[in-house]
Amino acid sequence: MRHRRYLTVLAAAAVVPIALSGCSGGSSGSSGDPDTLTILDYYNNEPDKTLVQEALDTCAADLGVTIDRESVPGKDLIQKVLQRSSSKTLPDVLMLDNPDVQEIAATGGLSPLSNYDVDTEGFADGIIEAATYEGELFGLAPAVNTLGLFYNVDLLEEAGIDPPETWAELKDAAAALTDGDQYGIAFSAIATYEGAWQFLPFMWTNGGDETDLDTPEVQEALQLWVDLVDDGSASNSVLNWSQADVKDQFAAGKAAMMVNGPWQIPALNETDISWDSVQVPVNEAAQTPVAPLGGEVWTVPETGDKDKQAKAAEFVECISSDDNQLALSESRYLVPTRTALAEEFVEKMPEMASFTEQVANARSRTGQLGEDWPEAATVIYNAIQLAITGKAPVDEAFSQASEG
Repeated sequence: MRHRRYLTVLAAAAVVPIALSGCSGGSSGSSGDPDTLTILDYYNNEPDKTLVQEALDTCAADLGVTIDRESVPGKDLIQKVLQRSSSKTLPDVLMLDNPDVQEIAATGGLSPLSNYDVDTEGFADGIIEAATYEGELFGLAPAVNTLGLFYNVDLLEEAGIDPPETWAELKDAAAALTDGDQYGIAFSAIATYEGAWQFLPFMWTNGGDETDLDTPEVQEALQLWVDLVDDGSASNSVLNWSQADVKDQFAAGKAAMMVNGPWQIPALNETDISWDSVQVPVNEAAQTPVAPLGGEVWTVPETGDKDKQAKAAEFVECISSDDNQLALSESRYLVPTRTALAEEFVEKMPEMASFTEQVANARSRTGQLGEDWPEAATVIYNAIQLAITGKAPVDEAFSQASEG
């Protein structure tokens, strides 16, 4: 998702000095220079901008090319891409948030990686699914993220409570940890894609599916959230909290647990909170936790210059090399997408263990509905709002949201 930015750690990879003709200027598309690759991404904030630059510099040096990079705000990227696609001025290498890949591939603006000799083996199924459209793979992601359950170690230990693994344990723990202005749990139920994103682990783990939101499995997940708010274990303000707000509540000691992602770890490490994390709890003990996959995919646009496209494909492969995956994951609190790197990564970053486990079974938001996913996400977050506010019973919330 585009909200996960602003990390605060130094890069693990060394900077390789090479010539840059611009880092955030007005690149107009593929360069005529055969030894220059133009790149467009949305890492326009620090420290992400610099951390990603180092990976780009490393690959540029390896391939013997110069890069001309443009970084734009996340909210502007897709509009810029669609404009450039229509005017045939796409860059040589394009980074996309993974839910957007299928939309851009559907325009014919991307070149399938099957056109090139790119190693696509060993990647987590979810990220391959996210980058696939009509049977063709259009990009690779070096590192990804997902959601988990953070908990305040001291508060749980003082209450004699183990980190919850099931919904029943979650409800019991949240109720027991609610005291005064301290809530047991915080999550984001805001009426945006963030609210839908946070709901997906509960819906998917319970067997719910975005192709049919009017099922008992989906309703049970929504009932869990309604119950947590109704019994006071979660604040009514979850309806308005972004994930950053949820982090702030947890960091201030106002919530004993929270649903959130590893992009919040640098900020948590600057607090006095002793925290740890587990996978998102399941309804029944036998279920496998399934959470949504977040992260960006590097693609090769159709520019008409076949030689440059082949070089761009080499660049995409380089960005997702094992070394780059580990460097980017360590510096940005992400998870490598090649599953064989999981053990090595967790040894270096033990605080990422639960998220690494979660990524192994994570799903793409566009895997079922493709470019129609945003419509389903809108129904989900509107239904959540209807149910938590009591404007619709849980068993009618999704049907009412779909009608509205």
